[in-house]
Amino acid sequence: MNQYLANFFKGIAVGTANVIPGVSGGTIALITGIFERLINALKSFNLTALKLIFKGDIKGFIKHTDFWFLVSIGLGVITAILTIAKVFDFLFAQYPIYLWSFFFGMILVSIYYVGITIEKVNIKTIIAFIIGTAIAVYIAFGTPAKENSNLIYLLICGAVATCSMILPGLSGSFVLVLMGNYQLIMIDAVNDLNLKILIPVAIGGVVGLLAFSHLLSWIFKNYRDITISVLTGFILGSMPIIYPWKNEIITYFGSEEKVTGYSYYFPEMNIEFAIALVILLIGAGIIILTEKMAKNKA
Repeated sequence: MNQYLANFFKGIAVGTANVIPGVSGGTIALITGIFERLINALKSFNLTALKLIFKGDIKGFIKHTDFWFLVSIGLGVITAILTIAKVFDFLFAQYPIYLWSFFFGMILVSIYYVGITIEKVNIKTIIAFIIGTAIAVYIAFGTPAKENSNLIYLLICGAVATCSMILPGLSGSFVLVLMGNYQLIMIDAVNDLNLKILIPVAIGGVVGLLAFSHLLSWIFKNYRDITISVLTGFILGSMPIIYPWKNEIITYFGSEEKVTGYSYYFPEMNIEFAIALVILLIGAGIIILTEKMAKNKA
């Protein structure tokens, strides 16, 4: 029971990260020690699992799929998404700099903790790190798309965002930002429990996740260090997205307005900056504490 409870709280951490644009649920899964088990559990939903169900071997199915582990993690993720979305909706409107400072501290420290899991540093891992950083920087300065509630597009959003959520260093929520549907899905639909939006996203997410977990498991098994290097670069390259002191650049297309970029500025040395710095350090401290707890459990 204690283990299931621990996994539930880890699921809450992963779910919370998945609500935050720029923060990777996969990163949290990685540093809390559940990433590889999560991928293996997801990819166990295969022909063998179907055969066990058709045979009526429920106990065999539960053991084969690590079912209760997935349930405890899943309940934590759902709990976080349903509760944190309401909190963030308020904080983003009232205290954006403080909230982004908290996220910035968390991600900054996570670069180190993900990077040190690379076992052998060589020219291949260095090149992979540079490529990962370059791709993330390109994404970070990309132009967000227009909001779209079309059924097919929602299915695609669910698949792409959920696959991104399990990749350490790549934020599913930020992918939704780039696809133009973050506000629609993660804030409005979640807070209003709009099933017309949430069900297609969930279906796309489940299908994409189960399919992608097989590919990701194979990549980790055969190219682990290179993969971790790319993902570490992803985290580093995503830092401009999380930088607290920026203003949106709005471009008008006829009667429509669209965020086409950000203008960055250095903060003034005032009380607001002091508070933001303390919050940043708290965010960093949470990641450090989480990492130490994961090592102690190991």
